[in-house]
Amino acid sequence: MPIFVIARLTIREAQRRRLLWVALFMGIAFLLVFGIAFHFIRLDIERQVTAPDELTFVSVLLLTAGLYAVNLLTNVLAVLVSITTISGEIESHTIDAIVTKPFPRWQVVVGKWLGYAALVLLYLALLVAGLMLIVYLRSGFYMENIGRGVLMMALAALLVLTVSIAGGTRLSTIANGVMTFMLFGIAFLGGLVEQVGALIRNTAAVNVGIVSSLIMPADSLWKKAVGYFQPGESMNPFELGPFAAITEPSSLMVVYAVFYLIVLLGFAMWSFSRRDL
Repeated sequence: MPIFVIARLTIREAQRRRLLWVALFMGIAFLLVFGIAFHFIRLDIERQVTAPDELTFVSVLLLTAGLYAVNLLTNVLAVLVSITTISGEIESHTIDAIVTKPFPRWQVVVGKWLGYAALVLLYLALLVAGLMLIVYLRSGFYMENIGRGVLMMALAALLVLTVSIAGGTRLSTIANGVMTFMLFGIAFLGGLVEQVGALIRNTAAVNVGIVSSLIMPADSLWKKAVGYFQPGESMNPFELGPFAAITEPSSLMVVYAVFYLIVLLGFAMWSFSRRDL
């Protein structure tokens, strides 16, 4: 099928641009820094406390901080690898060789989306596996709900990827990059405002956060992931600081995020099919 051929070519193109290799190298560097930091922090804590609950808390805090960094790195990678996938190829006319083939244009969008999605999800899986391995080998701690949380992180990365691809069907490369990063920034800022609003019980601030989540639900998915990462009522969200989820989104937000992704991908397919090249 043309879709899978385009997906394979998309992966090869990402390798040729070396952006993927740079991201992989930086990911390895991140894991190295995290491993060293985790070892020495854990060593210092072990000298001061011996209670299993306190040691578990430290492991949860540091692992959640690491997962937050992985979430950020994955979302940034999703934008960088896809920002020129449609708009840049239109501007350079390299896409002309593809769209002249006897198959619908929407298959080009789906093929590219699948290719980049595979790369982003693989990157996420490798970094998460690296974090879990480091924490387990050093402390013996294993986060039981890691699978569900990572699914939320994966959905957030796919959302950002889809926004970038959809924007590329209508905007220039620079404008698309600005729009995508601004939407991600709105989601982050809105999520922070909502957390503060929940902390001080300010309804207006909470509502601002909810509206920003509807505009771009990526940060809400991270909060949902944190809800899985925190092992029940044994963890006080206030003690986990900026990596806590004081207000965990409902399952309806996950449904909305899936709907959001499907609609955006559908728009990208429709938009590119009707764009004058």
